[in-house]
Amino acid sequence: MIPFSPPRIDQAVIDEVSAALKSGWITTGPRTKQFEKEISAYCGAKTTIAVSSWTTGMEVLLRWWGVGPGDEVIVPVYTYCASANVVLHTGATVVFVDINADDFNLSLNEVAQKITSRTKVIMPVDLGGLPCDYQGLYRIIEEKQHLFEPKSPEQAQLGRILLAADAAHSFGAYDHGKRVGALADVTVFSFHAVKNLTTAEGGAISFNLPSNFDHEAIYKTFNIKILHGQSKDALAKTQKGAWRYDVLEPGFKCNMTDIQAAIGLIELARYQENLDRRKVIFAQYDAAFKAHQWAKTPVYQDENRTSSYHLYQLRIPNITEAQRDAIIQEIFEHDVAVNVHFQPLPLLSAYKNLGYQIADFPQAYGNYSTEISLPVYFDLNDEQVQIVINAVIASVQKILS
Repeated sequence: MIPFSPPRIDQAVIDEVSAALKSGWITTGPRTKQFEKEISAYCGAKTTIAVSSWTTGMEVLLRWWGVGPGDEVIVPVYTYCASANVVLHTGATVVFVDINADDFNLSLNEVAQKITSRTKVIMPVDLGGLPCDYQGLYRIIEEKQHLFEPKSPEQAQLGRILLAADAAHSFGAYDHGKRVGALADVTVFSFHAVKNLTTAEGGAISFNLPSNFDHEAIYKTFNIKILHGQSKDALAKTQKGAWRYDVLEPGFKCNMTDIQAAIGLIELARYQENLDRRKVIFAQYDAAFKAHQWAKTPVYQDENRTSSYHLYQLRIPNITEAQRDAIIQEIFEHDVAVNVHFQPLPLLSAYKNLGYQIADFPQAYGNYSTEISLPVYFDLNDEQVQIVINAVIASVQKILS
């Protein structure tokens, strides 16, 4: 079986994790701090805090921003459930928007229509690794600024809706010459096992707020928030006589460990070769599938944007969801693992039960019902890529014949 997205665990990773274990420091420590600095340098962000997952990172961010009951957060309906779950955890309302026809990112027209005086955050999702139109989103935020009603000191300081990017897929992607991490006010990354850059589990929050924000102070604040509100982390308490600490607020427990950071440091040091290999695989898929009228290949580059090549989202237009599922099953019979990214959230019971209806998001359903995600990862060799291509072509032809 050709797997869908295994992590790249080789001797370099094993050696660095072993070194972390032997160092005697396995929780948040020097490797985590180094990883944070290197992420900021790579992305062009002003500061970065490493966390245990995208989910905890975005929730802590929303709560720090003052998001709560009565507020609204705009989220694309085509995403993983975590994007919306964290909004519900705060007590705020999720306002879903439909997506574009040509890619899987949120529709700017829909965003403009859904902004109200209760909108505190827009959360674009760079689905598959392709950056959203951040410049377009900032224009809309500026146009709607007269509606903004701040509820917290931070919101008043910004004076407009916060752009908080879900970049779980897009680490290393570009838009207008800037990397993701320097495009939105705040960007939250995922380093889950299937992501381009993994720390097994983990994530990071990169800040790029306007210059009237003190980013050093923000970094210190988030170090407190992600460790139970404690005034000192374990590393600080190792100093002679520095055992005493205070708890400044009832915080969270979502710090990254040095074991995770050890993996991340190796992955980041060689990340460009990862992107280069993924780009080659995308090109091989494109060359094979563009020869077939039934195939719609994904957008992963244009004059301004370059994807992180996270997901190759092949579409087969004019088929039913049942036909798509049959094609997937047939591909598995060829010992090739594929996937679907994602089920639009109103298809899931938790969101159906809240009253969201898929009929309100026709483009999202149209993209989903015809989509198949193909394997893309560094260790996928050319022979295996050809096996995937052959399996897809044979399966489509069998089901649609």
